[in-house]
Amino acid sequence: MTDLIYLDNGATSFPKPDIVHTFMFDFFKRFGVNPGRSGYDLCIETGEMVEETRKMLTDFFNGTDPNRLCFSYNSTDSLNLAINGMLEHGDHAVSTTIEHNSVLRPLYHLEKYSGVEVDFIPFDKKGFVDPDDIARKFKKNTKLVVVNHASNVIGTIQPIREIGERCRKHGIPFVADVSQSAGKIPVNMEEQNIDVVCFTGHKSLLGPTGIGGLCVREGINTRHTRAGGTGVRSAVRAHLDEYPYRMEYGTPNVLGISGLNAGVKWIMEKGMTNLFQHEKKLTEQLRNGLQKIGGVTMYYQDDLTDHISILLFNVDGMEALNTGTLLDVDHDIACRTGLHCAPRVHEQIGTAEIHGGVRFGIGPFNTEEHIKAAIEGVTEIAEMQRERKGVKYA
Repeated sequence: MTDLIYLDNGATSFPKPDIVHTFMFDFFKRFGVNPGRSGYDLCIETGEMVEETRKMLTDFFNGTDPNRLCFSYNSTDSLNLAINGMLEHGDHAVSTTIEHNSVLRPLYHLEKYSGVEVDFIPFDKKGFVDPDDIARKFKKNTKLVVVNHASNVIGTIQPIREIGERCRKHGIPFVADVSQSAGKIPVNMEEQNIDVVCFTGHKSLLGPTGIGGLCVREGINTRHTRAGGTGVRSAVRAHLDEYPYRMEYGTPNVLGISGLNAGVKWIMEKGMTNLFQHEKKLTEQLRNGLQKIGGVTMYYQDDLTDHISILLFNVDGMEALNTGTLLDVDHDIACRTGLHCAPRVHEQIGTAEIHGGVRFGIGPFNTEEHIKAAIEGVTEIAEMQRERKGVKYA
């Protein structure tokens, strides 16, 4: 395990900062009780940590009301709460082909079972969605636009400020999926015209799995899609309308929130810009190395401007799964292969028919040595494939 080179940070960041492990363990050992349910000291202390994290994340996304920062399991859970809570029969929604299944599937279910109409805007030859293409699809019954801020497949950062401007001009709520971007690049609800931010804790926010949330701008409301315990006003028959209880159900994931608290504090201490510059340097090094290998096809990596630290490639003539297996078994390199829960991306770039691609995701703890090893590993696999096929490159 100590020799593993982890390049699957697009799925889950690993390793986590040491402070995340220690704070989670120490906090839960001392204060692992149910917050907000009683008045004894342990309960109050736990509740204070939850509310501190709520306020910290509100500031992190430049929201205005910490009560409208609601915790969930992950981005998928948050996006389901937002999408299902903002669309109903007869509504129209606009999204893109760059989306993850956490957006695609809720929209598909609403389209198939609830009479919601959906338009998906394709990305261009450089991997970006044109905000005007989105605006051209607006109708009188358009009630929601939802866009992935940064692609988990090809790494392109979408122009969400401009998309948000079009939405704000027409009075259409705009939901941003910031699963890949939060913790790497700024997400600013005010400056980028975002109405709902949906995030997860286990990727670039460097927290554990099983924790995420959504931040809902004042003036934007979502319907209840669930009901249950809140710990307050228990005599009320219906689920509470006020935030955060409006979007939170049952006992919160205190352990997950504590880890998210520590992860975000570590990012702010190190400086998000510093961390991202480190990743960008390694991404460029990896891109340049892979581009020189004969028999390797890369996707949307010619210009790394407005890209996060994700690279997609294939070894010509090889199944992505087999490439990933060889990287794992022969080179101790962990990566992600397949369709990456984003089938429309692969359909558009032509890799769906060959079962997807190989994705390297760089994180804050990767080093130049890791990148060199990855380039060497892919070089060896490509050479083996060329020899097997009898292909020669100049």
